[in-house]
Amino acid sequence: QVQLVESGGGLAQAGGSLKLSCTASGLTFSTYTMGWVRQAPGKEREFVVGISWSDSSTYYADSVKGRFTISRDNAKNTVYLQMDSLKPEDMAIYYCVAEYRGNFQNMMVTPRIDYWGQGTQVTVSS
Repeated sequence: QVQLVESGGGLAQAGGSLKLSCTASGLTFSTYTMGWVRQAPGKEREFVVGISWSDSSTYYADSVKGRFTISRDNAKNTVYLQMDSLKPEDMAIYYCVAEYRGNFQNMMVTPRIDYWGQGTQVTVSS
């Protein structure tokens, strides 16, 4: 049984930082492209960052480029999301996601993504 367990969400002030972690189990982590999808109230889910299974190349949506950093530790089956210079519009539920040998273009169509965590709330106060 595949599980993705997120941690690290919470409250930050605008301009502040948070770091999310996601630990996976029940899958061969090194063969999965990992990422984060967020959903703000009243908005559709958005694939915002990803890191490739093959070469750890990364994808960042324009809305977070230069402020968010994704990384992975295959030895720990864990993916991280460092969020800096947070803005009120970053406030959302953040879901850790995994796609077997996934590519970023495919993961942008979020219903296609194989596995999802339960989500963690990120709140940014202005």
